Amino acid sequence: MQRMNVAEVAPGAFQSVMGLEKYVRANVDHTVLELVKLRASMLNGCAYCVDMHSQEALGAGESNRRLFAVAAWREAPFFDERERAALALTDAVTRLGEHGVPDDVWDTAAKVWPEKALADLVLAIATINVWNRIAVTFRNELPADA
Repeated sequence: MQRMNVAEVAPGAFQSVMGLEKYVRANVDHTVLELVKLRASMLNGCAYCVDMHSQEALGAGESNRRLFAVAAWREAPFFDERERAALALTDAVTRLGEHGVPDDVWDTAAKVWPEKALADLVLAIATINVWNRIAVTFRNELPADA
């Protein structure tokens, strides 16, 4: 059962996070953005967000095969160099350890993403991690019409 609706309880904070969401939607390639959102949501165990972003990606024309493969993206041949760099960066930022994002992950991403696009990608990863933490903590309920 959902614990609370943060949009109702703290609307100003919710709108601030929505501002970030609108920014990344306008500035990050849609296909990459949905892959990043799905991967971070999987890592964070956020069923609400996994459901939402897989449905959004399907609606935008993404294939079932690629979406299922996000769970094991390193072994799957379906992702290009930019997508792989984005997924590796998503893993590192989402699982942020004691030493932060490893240099090899950052360097690979920096080779295939221009500086502004890389900054926007990191903001997208950070934003989905905020959404995941909100949805998991408040136990956002999945739509019944699945």
